[in-house]
Amino acid sequence: MSQTNKLKIFNDPIYGFISIPNSLIYDLIQHSYFQRLRRISQMGLSYLVYPGAHHTRFHHALGAMHMMQKAIEVLKFKDVSISKDEENALLIAILLHDIGHGPFSHAMEHSIVSVHHEDISLLLMNELNKEFEGKLSLAIKVFKGEYHRKFMLQLISSQLDMDRMDYLKRDSFYSGVAEGNINSDRLIQMLNVVDDVLVMEEKGIYSIEKFLMARRLMYWQAYLHKTSLVAELVLTKILKRAKELIQKGVVVEASEPLLFFMKNNVDFDAFSPELLKKFVLLDDYDVISAIKGWLFHEDFILRSLSNMIINRDLPKIRIENDKISKQELDMLIEEFCEKTKMSRSEAEYFIYKGKIKNQAYNKETEPIKILKKDKSIDDVVEASDQMSLRALSKPVTKFFICYPKVMMENKR
Repeated sequence: MSQTNKLKIFNDPIYGFISIPNSLIYDLIQHSYFQRLRRISQMGLSYLVYPGAHHTRFHHALGAMHMMQKAIEVLKFKDVSISKDEENALLIAILLHDIGHGPFSHAMEHSIVSVHHEDISLLLMNELNKEFEGKLSLAIKVFKGEYHRKFMLQLISSQLDMDRMDYLKRDSFYSGVAEGNINSDRLIQMLNVVDDVLVMEEKGIYSIEKFLMARRLMYWQAYLHKTSLVAELVLTKILKRAKELIQKGVVVEASEPLLFFMKNNVDFDAFSPELLKKFVLLDDYDVISAIKGWLFHEDFILRSLSNMIINRDLPKIRIENDKISKQELDMLIEEFCEKTKMSRSEAEYFIYKGKIKNQAYNKETEPIKILKKDKSIDDVVEASDQMSLRALSKPVTKFFICYPKVMMENKR
């Protein structure tokens, strides 16, 4: 029998040492499904804006687990009853919460695999549960929101969960966007549970305000940065074009797993255990390698879009506070069609519009509850004396239009 020491530690640049609490967690981390996350970027193509943003979802999952370890420790110190099985379920659920992400996940979900990554995470957790003889059953129940203790799901998925606690701090660190940095230690120290619902103690209210402000700023400066946004849109267009060509019978070279998902229209019902095995063979390297090859493809659209990503020659993007008219879009498309002799449907790969939304706090979905000194509980917006928090709870919508830097000559 193997005598491998499974009580390992990871040296994390943000938190220092992260410990693996037990052999089951170790075996899950060692599993090929989880190791794949080393090859999935946490911030997609944001490295085209912030060169340091090359960290992975593997980093993030371990960091979120570390945050959960600290949160459990704080809650138990405050006499919140958490059994050993519940503790393990929380650690497993947060560790595996992102296991269903594909390469450049959001671009892929809008082009090749029309299934949300959380649904795939759950499917993979169910497969792992079979392999580990039912040891993930409670974690899955918590992840699905079916466990009776609501605070456990809130620690995994809410507006103040351990997922956000790690990714804001981590993405801020690697991107260098200092405005996104948060005091996660202070926030976790202020956690408490009342009637099995997660609350924050009143003395932590200013830390929550800073957390929500950091979230707002990270979205504008990193996740929704105009160059990150246009790069992801171009990537989505590339994958759509490649899939369109393949389904028309055009030869488009790619790795076997990537070709499978481009040849077949895959929805949730199609995700059998065999198909899951194909999905977990996909990572960022499949996509980037394919795009490098498509630089020389005979299809003008595919090779032009591929060049935009590989050589960072991205389209122009203009962001406005008001809606961009259909007339302006039509005018640009018509001009482009005239110059390139493309059809309208082809030109729409290069010229398009859309909108983005930034809401740091949504009072309606899962409010952050404040435990006041008199033991009453109030929503954070009502408990705060800061007008800025009310502003952070209002959604901000902006509109964009993308178009080539220079209207290309007819090269086809």
